[in-house]
Amino acid sequence: MLNWEDIFATRSSRMKASEIRELLKLLDRPDIISFAGGIPDPALFPDEEFKAAYADIFSGSAVNAALQYSVSEGYKPLREWLTGEMGKLGITCSADNVFIVSGSQQGLDYLGKLFLSPGDTALVTWPTYLGALQAFNAYEPNYDKLALSGNRTPESYRKTAQEAGGKVKFAYLSADFANPTGETVDRAGRERLIDLADELDIAIIEDAAYQSLRFDGEAIPPILALEIARKGDINATRTIYCGSFSKTLAPGLRIGYVVANADIIRKLVLMKQAADLHSSTINQMAIAHVTERGFDAQVKKIKAAYSKRRDAMLAALAKYMPESVRWTKPEGGMFIWVTLPEGMDGATLLAKAIETKKVAFVPGKAFHADGSGANTLRISFSCADEKTIDEGISRLGALIREELA
Repeated sequence: MLNWEDIFATRSSRMKASEIRELLKLLDRPDIISFAGGIPDPALFPDEEFKAAYADIFSGSAVNAALQYSVSEGYKPLREWLTGEMGKLGITCSADNVFIVSGSQQGLDYLGKLFLSPGDTALVTWPTYLGALQAFNAYEPNYDKLALSGNRTPESYRKTAQEAGGKVKFAYLSADFANPTGETVDRAGRERLIDLADELDIAIIEDAAYQSLRFDGEAIPPILALEIARKGDINATRTIYCGSFSKTLAPGLRIGYVVANADIIRKLVLMKQAADLHSSTINQMAIAHVTERGFDAQVKKIKAAYSKRRDAMLAALAKYMPESVRWTKPEGGMFIWVTLPEGMDGATLLAKAIETKKVAFVPGKAFHADGSGANTLRISFSCADEKTIDEGISRLGALIREELA
């Protein structure tokens, strides 16, 4: 009998199904109130703007280029628009520092491939974005906890990596309104990370998927901007900024981008050429049309909607949750992180919540590289209106009280 497990590469054993992708199937069940999917609300997509963009492309001479093979670096007008947007954030760069990928998830996969040899160590936060762990897992790394405060020394990271059979290669984090916690790294923490990376001589992967979704509070410069301010030139930096249009415009077009030192970009372009040649030309052109004609207005619209939902969820948590339950209070993004009393298991709670209360969320254990965090969970406010949020959190709070009784 054919045994595929004997034929598969050893790295395939590190590939696991995403709990979140499985939970997204619940969105099709009308009886379930789902706080599980960290996805944008389709009612807020700029659909009319995209209709106009594709109509313009197909009505002119640009259609031939739109349907043709293209350069691996990405559609130049879009890369040039991005250089202007980066400049507003303090990231002075040229189009040569911008690389278009098929969703920022592809960027994470390429960076894992670029840096990680089997046995190397990636520093990640506890918890961290599940998609990043899935992207990196294929390259057989070890993980160590990235601590931006406390007494952890560069030498301790180096020693732990050596004992595990490799080197520390990069630190990965989402600095603004992180998935899954909704938390933001303060400026001092970002500066300390640059110090750590310089000491260890490693890369920093800055996942900025939610950077545009600040509702309140004072904006903090991206890590890449802070490093450029220190070193004077993006081509002297080690921070790799990964951005996306999925949370602001439309995820289905699968257009993301990487902004980094030109040496990194050149390596990523070679990977692109070997993998899928280039990201969808026509989708890049459509994104360029929409960004140039109304990106700021679109961001303003979604921030207004999501901030109201964030406020509704925080109010409902305060109203319905037992005193022993804690949660984050994000200044933006799409997520709130809930910590249950010790001994309560999020996965067990989810099964009961779906069965008895018709409410879904994501258990927090999946976001921990070491399998800890069983008493945590992630809830998203992006796809539910205020009334639904109140009802769903009321049901969830009632279940937790029942479990504690």
